Parts: sequence; C-alpha cells; structure tokens
Amino acid sequence: MTDQIRFDDGAAYERYMGKWSQLAGEIFLDWLAPETGLRWLDVGCGNGAFTERIIERCAPASVQGIDPSEGQLAFARERPALRVAEFRQGDAMAQPFPDDTFDAAVMPLVIFFVPDPAKGVAEMARVVCPGGTVTAYAWDMPGGGFPYDALHSEMRGMDIALPVAPSPAASAISALQELWTGAGLSAIETREIAVQRTFADFDDYWTTILGGASVAPTLAAMGPRDIALLQERMRKRLQFDAAGKIICNARANAVKGRVPG
Repeated sequence: MTDQIRFDDGAAYERYMGKWSQLAGEIFLDWLAPETGLRWLDVGCGNGAFTERIIERCAPASVQGIDPSEGQLAFARERPALRVAEFRQGDAMAQPFPDDTFDAAVMPLVIFFVPDPAKGVAEMARVVCPGGTVTAYAWDMPGGGFPYDALHSEMRGMDIALPVAPSPAASAISALQELWTGAGLSAIETREIAVQRTFADFDDYWTTILGGASVAPTLAAMGPRDIALLQERMRKRLQFDAAGKIICNARANAVKGRVPG
C-alpha cells in the first residue's frame, strides 16, 4: 500500500498547488455566479487559496473552512484577506456543524482525497440549508488532468512508486454526477475547466514540484543518478516556448447542485 498524501506546509503548497487552485477557482466562480451575502463553507480549505477567492469575489456574509492539517490552517489564518474567515480542524466525512448552517458549500480540489466521497457529499448537503448550493471542482485524475500528471507518468515509467489519493475516480464527470444525485441534490450541472500555467524555466518548475506532498518525499529519497535521469526525461517531456518558459496545462471537472426544499 502506498503512503497517504498529506499537505502540512502551507507555503510550499501555495507555490505547488495553490496557484493552480486559484486559476481553476476563478473559472469555477464565473460559472457558479453565486449571490452575495451567503454563508460559505470551504471543505478541505487547505492553506486558504480558494477561500481567498470566495472573500474577494463573492462578498460573503461569513466563511468557515475545515481541513485536517493544522499546518495548512495556520498558513490560511495568516493570509491578510482571510482575517474575516473562521478555520478549524475537521473531517469532510464528519463535519462539525449543525444541519442547515450554510447557504453554500464548496470542496475545491479535495474530493479525490476523501476516503468515502459519498459521505463527504452527504455531509455537505446536510450542513447546507434547503435551497442552498453544494459544489466542487477537482482535477480530472482518471483523464490525466492533474497539473503534474506528466511528472507522475515519468516517475512511474522509472518504476518509482508514488502515493495515491484514496478516491481518484471520484473526480470524473460521471462520478461527480452520480455522487450529487446520490446525495439527493437537484438541478445538478457539470462542466470541464481547462487552465494553463507558465513557469519561468526548468529550475522554476523543479523547485515548485519539490514542495508537492505527493512527490517531495519520494524525490528526497532518490539518488543523484535517478534524479538526473528524471530531470532529463522531464526536459524532453515538458513544453517549452521560444524564451525557455514552460507551459503546463491542467483540466478539472466541476459540479453544482441544490439542496431540495
């Protein structure tokens, strides 16, 4: 069995995945087009990358975030824009809130980390009031949409074992549709989100991935020869422009539905 993926360093996560989360989150919020003045819950809020988008764009009445990592939450609490938000350690499958507490709940880039995704969606539906919105967006893991899918592919090609999220299949469009239907939600809609990020050069890319919880421990345990081989394979695999910048693409799936009532 592979090790569990844990994100505890908020600053490293910001560079590795927070920027990606915000790129996808902007498109996601455009699509969601939420009303202002809502009570929001950010499930698996991590270091607050998407929570910041909620506050800056949605003029919420309140925002609460839960995450299992105190290290990530500590980073979130230090974001200047998030001083009005409340954060607590919590489990997506057993949320520490009464029924009908929120108007909107979102699970940003999280559902594939939830051991029982159906329970996580059911919990969001429980804590959102009738007529409220239950939403999520997640990298299309089965379809190769993860931002660092090429890196993972090259590492697997070298027979290097990587930690695997417990529920990668849950991020497929069809799976999201089934999960939201199974939770009794109505007016369900889905869409794909395509994003692109530019790295200044290979060093920028490599330094960024060193902060990724899914690969950093494995890279740290590799010998110099294997590291050099992996870097060579990645230089051939990545897309460089004329100026030497690296263009990376990613794709997420999004879903939204309403609590009946």
